[in-house]
Amino acid sequence: MAKINLNVNGKKQVVDVDPNTPMLWVLRDHLNLVGTKYGCGIAQCGACTIHLGDVAVRSCQLPVSAVGDQAITTIEGLSEKGDHPVQQAWLEHDVAQCGYCQAGQIMSAAALLKANPTPSDAEIELGMNGNICRCATYLRIKAAIKTAAQS
Repeated sequence: MAKINLNVNGKKQVVDVDPNTPMLWVLRDHLNLVGTKYGCGIAQCGACTIHLGDVAVRSCQLPVSAVGDQAITTIEGLSEKGDHPVQQAWLEHDVAQCGYCQAGQIMSAAALLKANPTPSDAEIELGMNGNICRCATYLRIKAAIKTAAQS
């Protein structure tokens, strides 16, 4: 075990964990931030997506020791009141069905738009590749991203 300093959602945190613990479990089990979901455990489905700095990463395969002093943002930290343009567009387009993948989808979309504020359809598809939605709301996801891009 080791004491590890983190910056999560703008707050300094100290956790006492094995340095190899995936960030997903640090967030869920040690910091009680349960919006980030466990999906596949092999970084293929996107349910566990968070931001490391401004980059979308899969937290299920990210050891806490690899984070260093980089800022971590989870779905809980994307906006205080759920009013991030992507979150608002998700509601407008009624994207969520079962909702399980949505935190990861939203985090990937927010990182995409931060890096590319006006993505083409092809760029949206590429940027969202690897985020699996078993309800297949991909057309609504793309429409929501386009709406958020106009915000």
